[in-house]
Amino acid sequence: MSKIRTAHQAAELVRDGAVIAVNSSSGLLCPDHVLAALGERFAQEGAPRGLTTIHPIAAGDMFGTPGVDHIAHPGMIARIIGGSYPSGPSNAEPPKIWQRILAEEVAAYNVPSGIVFDMLREGAAQRPGVLTKVGMETFADPALEGCAMNATARDAPIVKRLAFEGEDWLYFPALRPDVALIRATTADENGNLTFEDEGATLGAMEMALAAHNCGGIVIAQVRRVAAQGTLKPHDVKVPGILVDVIVEAPDQLQTTATPHDPAISGEVFRPLSSFRAADFNPGKIIARRVAQELRSGWAVNIGFGISANVPRILIEEGLHGAVTWVIEQGAVGGVPLLDFKFGCSSNAEAFVASPHQFCYFQAGGFDCSLLSFLEIDAEGSVNVSRLAATPHRTAGAGGFVDITARAKRIVFSGNFNAGAKMRLEGGRLVIDREGKVAKIVPKVDQVSFSGRRAVAQGQQVIYVTERCVLRLLPEGLTVVEIAPGVDLQRDVLDQAATPLRVADDLREMDAALFRDAPMGLVL
Repeated sequence: MSKIRTAHQAAELVRDGAVIAVNSSSGLLCPDHVLAALGERFAQEGAPRGLTTIHPIAAGDMFGTPGVDHIAHPGMIARIIGGSYPSGPSNAEPPKIWQRILAEEVAAYNVPSGIVFDMLREGAAQRPGVLTKVGMETFADPALEGCAMNATARDAPIVKRLAFEGEDWLYFPALRPDVALIRATTADENGNLTFEDEGATLGAMEMALAAHNCGGIVIAQVRRVAAQGTLKPHDVKVPGILVDVIVEAPDQLQTTATPHDPAISGEVFRPLSSFRAADFNPGKIIARRVAQELRSGWAVNIGFGISANVPRILIEEGLHGAVTWVIEQGAVGGVPLLDFKFGCSSNAEAFVASPHQFCYFQAGGFDCSLLSFLEIDAEGSVNVSRLAATPHRTAGAGGFVDITARAKRIVFSGNFNAGAKMRLEGGRLVIDREGKVAKIVPKVDQVSFSGRRAVAQGQQVIYVTERCVLRLLPEGLTVVEIAPGVDLQRDVLDQAATPLRVADDLREMDAALFRDAPMGLVL
């Protein structure tokens, strides 16, 4: 019997109360046509209702790929477990899923992305759940928020602290999906899947295993269908024995706002000259200073935000390839991309399945991580996952907690405060108007990274801003460098909402950072 169905026929297979796992990262690999058909079915029939949806990384975005918003009708989703969520400008209308969460219509959880993949793996193997130290002393810990994003979720906890072999652990129960919604490029008639046009595989295999082994179904959206027996076995990433339904969607986007970029899928390699250099502004100063922390031969994780420009700093300095970039969606090497294409890399050396990448991250197998911050507090803890006033502006934690749990070295970057008007003039930073919102505060709104735990574990942590560099020491958050043109008391200490220590050997940041010319970076 043929496995090929229309999106609407596939949607008819989903029953009320089903647990659905979705393989996506914003627009990357999002099975948007199937999700749209599910939403259309609900609009017409009022079914399926009361779904639980699982998203290790966000399904959809606010920039043209609705993703989970297709199914965010009142009553359609009862519970959502997400590593991250669609996000976008604070002045835009919140995504529908955020409206459901904020109205307490859905029990919503922000579980670190790697742990969500672990929970699916445990379900696939019929094991009880995950014991991990990832997330301890952060919002994922039941001693704080236990991953709950609203009151409805707090009434139904998803994580416990357990004692095992004389140690405290976090316990997350296994996830057992009834349906896996995955996406690939090509399926043959038997359901074997290849990903030749994609920038990752994410957790396609793991989700398919979890649904299949739990007695569920696997629905695969693909660009095209090939004759059985015509796909090369080494190219098949999900075998047809796990796939129940194939939905053909010839116009599926490769990623957000991108029909197809062959450099994302490794079909061609872009010249390095085609990557635009960052504009000369305070943000570039931060990225340059972050780059000074790197060493040749390192494997370096990189996150969204200012630090995402560091690969372009290395290109500009003639040092591309001196470090190997690794991102949570699975690309190894190449040049991580910006904006709509974040989560993809051009010219990658390899694509690793996200669950394997997260295993690498959770154990601290890499050399350094470059990440952003929203807030830093007196203990050096960082909030990157929640802004109470505009929650949909942030996507949640994603893989941030997995990455920082045991990282040897972490470089956080961001502006010292929010809203300052600044310029660069004569090799100096000039602050024309101070920002009104402090980002260094007595206590962060949400603990995405625990400074106290980092000190106890001996992690090396620094924070790079446009006007100073701080280091997390056992004695506290300490200013160790200051930008030329900046007054320590007026521009740094008085602008922090919590006291800061000052190093006895306070230095001036490298003057080359503040000149509009290559700085002669040496790693």
